Amino acid sequence: MRASDRAYAALREDIVEWRLRPGTLLAEVEQSERLGVSRTPLREALGRLTAEGLTTAAGGRGVVVTDISLADIDELFELRETLEGRAAALAAERGNPEEFRELHRELLAGKELIRSDDPAKHEYYGLVARLDAAIDAAISNSYLAQAMGSLRVHLVRVRRLAANDAPRLAAAASEHAAIAEAIAERNPRLAEAATTVHLHRSLSHLKATHTPQ
Repeated sequence: MRASDRAYAALREDIVEWRLRPGTLLAEVEQSERLGVSRTPLREALGRLTAEGLTTAAGGRGVVVTDISLADIDELFELRETLEGRAAALAAERGNPEEFRELHRELLAGKELIRSDDPAKHEYYGLVARLDAAIDAAISNSYLAQAMGSLRVHLVRVRRLAANDAPRLAAAASEHAAIAEAIAERNPRLAEAATTVHLHRSLSHLKATHTPQ
């Protein structure tokens, strides 16, 4: 892996997981030493992060990690509804029904995963990631899949702003199961509607439990 790719991957994970918090100045010398790369590949990595909206220029001082406000969250969810709703509809038209039937079964069972400890919640998030990947593959549209992939980077950060308690996660598992079931039944309108319901409930929960960072 190239040095710039290593630096990009490390910084991106630190930002997404909130180890580098909004407003953190990413000084070139400090980050070069921390990541064990020279300043040229570090600049390349920072440029990629800025293009993704994870960092921004800091008035000649370098770059800082961008913030996420409630206004930003509204805009992200507007875009989610447009992209993910269309993707679910396309997956219902083009996907393998058996694959989504299996995901439907696992998501229904996934409610049991998230009634206990945090490691179980991570298993649930992995299951949701599998649903996302299955939809991306089914739509056979690389441009739409790329746009959703870029959006999900920010959504992982957003997740940390809400109190993801077990009842909400169990409800979300049912909502994801409904999306998978609609796709399996080759019902584009229902798949899009189920996606819209899930996104509206997720946004309402996020706003109700928003924790400033």
